[in-house]
Amino acid sequence: MTRLTPKSAKKFILDNTALMAPPHVPEVLLHLADEAHDLWLRTEEELAEIGLPPPFWAFAWAGGQGLARYVLDNPGTVRGKRVLDFASGSGLVAIAAMKAGASQVIAADIDPFCETAIALNLEANGVEAQFRGTDCVGTDDGWDVVLAGDVFYDKAFAERLLPWFGSLKARGAEILVGDPGRAYLPGAGLESLAVYQVPVTRVLEDAEVKRTTVWRLA
Repeated sequence: MTRLTPKSAKKFILDNTALMAPPHVPEVLLHLADEAHDLWLRTEEELAEIGLPPPFWAFAWAGGQGLARYVLDNPGTVRGKRVLDFASGSGLVAIAAMKAGASQVIAADIDPFCETAIALNLEANGVEAQFRGTDCVGTDDGWDVVLAGDVFYDKAFAERLLPWFGSLKARGAEILVGDPGRAYLPGAGLESLAVYQVPVTRVLEDAEVKRTTVWRLA
């Protein structure tokens, strides 16, 4: 099978997704995989054969939907501010931040396919943001707000994030996390801002609705 190249990423995304609104954030359109597309059913091994990392960008995860909902409902969180959407995936939260009036948004994700997926999604929503494809854990470009949806799914990753989030908070950044009860969410140091019941895809999750909390690093 021919391996995908960055040049063919746009065609692959358009061929394997449909433009739709996530159920909890109907104001935003995203190119997402659904039951009509073969991408939905492919295993990680099959995707690896064509050079595609697990396509997290093709799904609207519960943490991101909850965080995007919070930002749109509470635009003062980001209005006029410089925002980092960390582990951006589809760009859902970045788009929500721009719609809510952020002065600048950086959508960061180390998956190279995200650059193309996010560009297509930004275009579909008529907003602009910058993409950063390098690992930004441990860096600080002076963001006012850091938004992180669904990032506490892996122990080693969580252990890297917490000191970084803490250092950003200490110098004045606001850190908001959207989380549907992932295993490695910290048990302390978080303040609950909102709780949502977010419809999700049972193929990917253990339920059809995930109770999702937006937390502020305290």
